[in-house]
Amino acid sequence: MTTSPTLHAEQAGSAHGWRWAPAWVLTFVALWPAAGYAEAVMVLGALAAIIQLLVVRFRGGTRLLSGPAWALTSVLFFAYWTPQLVSSFDAIDARHAFYKTATGLRYLPFLWLVASAVANEHGRRVTFNGLAVIVAVWTVDALLQVASGTSPLFWGIDQLKHLISGRGMCSAAETAALDRLSGILGPCNLKLGVILASLSPFALFAAARRFGLAGWSLAAAAIGMVILLAGARAAWLTFALVLVFSGWRLLGWRKLLAVFAFGALSLVVLTLVSPQFQERIERTARVLTADESGVDVALSGRAQIWRAATCMIREHPVNGVGARNFRQEFPACDPFPDETPAWGDGPAHHAHQILLEILSETGAVGLLLWLAGAALAWRAWRYATPEARDRARPAMLALGVTVFPFNTHLAFYSTFWGGLTLLLAALYSGSLLARDDG
Repeated sequence: MTTSPTLHAEQAGSAHGWRWAPAWVLTFVALWPAAGYAEAVMVLGALAAIIQLLVVRFRGGTRLLSGPAWALTSVLFFAYWTPQLVSSFDAIDARHAFYKTATGLRYLPFLWLVASAVANEHGRRVTFNGLAVIVAVWTVDALLQVASGTSPLFWGIDQLKHLISGRGMCSAAETAALDRLSGILGPCNLKLGVILASLSPFALFAAARRFGLAGWSLAAAAIGMVILLAGARAAWLTFALVLVFSGWRLLGWRKLLAVFAFGALSLVVLTLVSPQFQERIERTARVLTADESGVDVALSGRAQIWRAATCMIREHPVNGVGARNFRQEFPACDPFPDETPAWGDGPAHHAHQILLEILSETGAVGLLLWLAGAALAWRAWRYATPEARDRARPAMLALGVTVFPFNTHLAFYSTFWGGLTLLLAALYSGSLLARDDG
């Protein structure tokens, strides 16, 4: 029996056509400092994935992903996307809301591409090690900024931007107001801490695998120092969770306690030498006061934002006010409309907490769909083999700490943070439910 040339080409395309997927994923992440270019790479990757599937007429799909991986990746996307759709029906600007929802479908084929990048042993090694290298490079660059006052990588990007457009990445006012470590992202995009915290599992697991305890400890110290100086207190908690869940298997509890003791000592030293860091510690300590205003100051105005979010939940319990409509609804629910908020003039842009964001913007329907997605992700982990769990552990930990509910968060329905979360979900699905280990 002979195989037709057409069928052989289709099978070969399915089996080998996405070998470029790991490089595409890493390019997308590496371009996050230039958000527009990263978005373009994501869209082109989604189009390439669709074209590839059309060329082979969707045959041989299990050569790209296992059946369960196709299903879990798609289900996690729709658990994120469907609440946005449902919330659009009575949004303030329904036409714009439906447009944003429709354009959100571009993520689905890109997530298939991301999951396929880690669907076999070679792809996982390239992708996970590549993410570890990106974290390492950004960490070293930030430490150089600590020593010299300038991020070499951001300086290079800024100079290139000057050559292209005649202006820099950030305004002079944003640069002058810089009060924390910004690294490659620059003074107008102070997300370095939260990004490194979410991606740190890839670096820590890679360092431990290659260099053992010494490698893990050195990587944890370097990344932790950058996260502390980057100033985002949500990132501090996220990284603490990463240290606990990546370190206890390697170090045991006694040595892990020594790691946290070293971290506490670092906090004391930084408080003594850095006025900006000292101000954040003092602000955090105010949460222990019984005074409501002290708590709100400690949380940088979050208490006021959360009270507004509960108002929106009460007024729109079924499907919320609409994804990304928080800022439009905030004035009507602001508990202190006559006072200048802790963050300055203007409305709050989002709820700064994942459960409150989901409930206020997408309602009870949205929360139920998110919980359904989380339950399916957990069920896949629970019934996976020990070997599958080991290969997916970095992605699982990265996703878990990013959506950890007892923390503050960036906006999950924003282009950037939503894209990062979906990326981690696809890495988790593709690596846990890999089609083979070859």
